[in-house]
Amino acid sequence: MQTEVQVQQFRENYNRIKAEVQKRIVGQDEIIEGALLCLLADGHALLEGVPGLGKTQLVHTLSEVLSLSFSRIQFTPDMMPSDITGTMLLIENAQGRKQFEFQKGPIFAQIVLADEINRATPRTQSALLEAMQERTVSVARTSHKLDEPFCVLATQNPLELEGTYPLPEAQLDRFLFKLHVNYPDADEMLEIMRRTTRDGDVPIERVIDSETIQWMRQMVRRVPIVEHVERYIIALIRATHSDNPDAPEITKQYVELGGSIRGVQAVTLTAKIKALLDERYNVAFEDVQAVALPALRHRIFLNYEGKGEDIKTDEIVTSILESLDAE
Repeated sequence: MQTEVQVQQFRENYNRIKAEVQKRIVGQDEIIEGALLCLLADGHALLEGVPGLGKTQLVHTLSEVLSLSFSRIQFTPDMMPSDITGTMLLIENAQGRKQFEFQKGPIFAQIVLADEINRATPRTQSALLEAMQERTVSVARTSHKLDEPFCVLATQNPLELEGTYPLPEAQLDRFLFKLHVNYPDADEMLEIMRRTTRDGDVPIERVIDSETIQWMRQMVRRVPIVEHVERYIIALIRATHSDNPDAPEITKQYVELGGSIRGVQAVTLTAKIKALLDERYNVAFEDVQAVALPALRHRIFLNYEGKGEDIKTDEIVTSILESLDAE
């Protein structure tokens, strides 16, 4: 009985968060859900879409609803790692003595918007991604721990590639999800126009706090998963590897590098969240299938033939799901 109450409370918290965010964000339900799944799974998300689709507004609204500190980093080619992490400054104290003091950078927030991450140099990108992985920032031989919960939502423009530095495979793998932000439909665009061209802003209620988010994360970890569903997840990831004899033909023909262990973890954790949102305390095949695309689309890298024929990684994942025996 206690478990049923906790599952219901988890779902109610999630729905309250989503409802508040939707007061400002029209449409984009898939992106809102993806960002929340990443946060609750203790991961980070990469949002890909052209400018002007409300990515910044979404992240800022999410931080407000969750009562979390927020910072935005606008990446540019001349940005240095210290512009993100912070630096040591020589200051004069009350006694007139000079001493070094660490000035924290914008990474020291709980929700961080890394805007146009592919415009920064690899050195600056790695400084952010190291903080994402280790949850600490090391400056002058001193490690500074980041506050929890901590979530980075990075954006990149898929069209303007001149003067950019695409994230390498190992760094892309550190993002739990890759979410495609698409244009709203006609009705949604009409509603956005009405909301954004009138006087006044939509008030947002802070519905939960850091402690509740940490409880929800712990709840996710406690969701059981039976062995045949675990093996289904393993089969899914292995099917993205071209050297796997059981992989479908589309993988063998077009894929150079498949999903990693982080892919297994991403699918498993977010599938557990989907189960809780359906008020179940067990993971089903449909939960795995629901999260496979955002969890794996950035972990599959095409060979020259795949790139030449303009094959999309979403096509690979969809074909793999169709080929697997969900029994």
